[in-house]
Amino acid sequence: MTSSRAGKYVKQGTGYSAFIPASLPPRPSIDLTGSLMSRLSAADRALGRLDGAGSVLPNPSLFVAMYVRQEAVYSSQIEGTQSTLEDVLQFESGAGPADQPKDVEEVVNYIKSMNYGLGRLQKLPLSLRLIREIHEKLMEGVRGGQKQPGEFRRTQNWVGPAGCTLTNASFVPPPVPEMKDALNDLEKFLHSDTDLPPLIQCGIVHAQFETIHPFLDGNGRVGRLLITFMLCQKKILHLPLLYLSHYFKIHREEYYAKLMAVRTDGDWEGWLSFFLEGVDQVSQEAAATARSILELQESHRLKIRNEIGGATNGMVLLDFLFKNPITTVRMAEQHLNCAYVTAAKLIDQFVELGLLKESTGTKRNRRFRYDPYLALFTK
Repeated sequence: MTSSRAGKYVKQGTGYSAFIPASLPPRPSIDLTGSLMSRLSAADRALGRLDGAGSVLPNPSLFVAMYVRQEAVYSSQIEGTQSTLEDVLQFESGAGPADQPKDVEEVVNYIKSMNYGLGRLQKLPLSLRLIREIHEKLMEGVRGGQKQPGEFRRTQNWVGPAGCTLTNASFVPPPVPEMKDALNDLEKFLHSDTDLPPLIQCGIVHAQFETIHPFLDGNGRVGRLLITFMLCQKKILHLPLLYLSHYFKIHREEYYAKLMAVRTDGDWEGWLSFFLEGVDQVSQEAAATARSILELQESHRLKIRNEIGGATNGMVLLDFLFKNPITTVRMAEQHLNCAYVTAAKLIDQFVELGLLKESTGTKRNRRFRYDPYLALFTK
């Protein structure tokens, strides 16, 4: 048996050792001095600037959908999916190619889970009940969908390479009875009046959830969703503009190593330092993207006004493209509530202006890309 601030490994009756998490908050308390305090200050400032950048966007709901899609793509890729942002947009347009990745629906489910959770937070605080509801949305009808969607596991699970067993797994989460205790403790921490700074709380909750691993599948994605939900619930972010999974994906090995070091060495500070560095970096990137979106929108509105005579339909279509940057004439027709030929003519005008580009090379079932906008998210 080994022990740490985060919990201890306990040998089970059949011979394997499972990790039993300690209760929260960590004891001894998090050392908020020195470099960790500097990281926290930098992350707070960057996140504040991101929230400010989001607040000046006209009709910010136009752009939130792209940030949510981006987070969904990166978080799902960490778990092994191959779908890209463009795959998701094509799937949503209903005009995707025949060879589209089969796992694109997993990413779409992540988007549904994010939007569902953000909506539910208006009426229900972050809780075990909401976590189960989010998981059910995430796993509905996709790979792993047979593994008790919306239900905490009733059997032992483990983490490791394909083909490994309980005895040679990289990590074995707590058995079911201890899992239930740990989940109840996590919920109490979520609702407690702790003096810990909100970003520190977010980092602790994510690490603890990943350690408890309460579902048979989907734990990583739910754990990363919790970060966004906590930031929004605590009003640190008023819009879900922070896609932290981008940082975790780039630093995947370090991400897993830092989480493991919490369990083996009680190194909460090391994990939190890594987490805060990610918040700082990604907040700066996302704020820059928000500023670029604003500049792009103003530039293209001016172009439409000058070249198409300020047609109302042109402005409406432009706003539509910020939510749906891959579109079809049929989609434009339905959104504008106009004749098909009118939508087709407007699409052609957008192509002439360099706003849209036809991407299929065919005369039927054509798709059009709003490349200048897509480039801000795929660079």
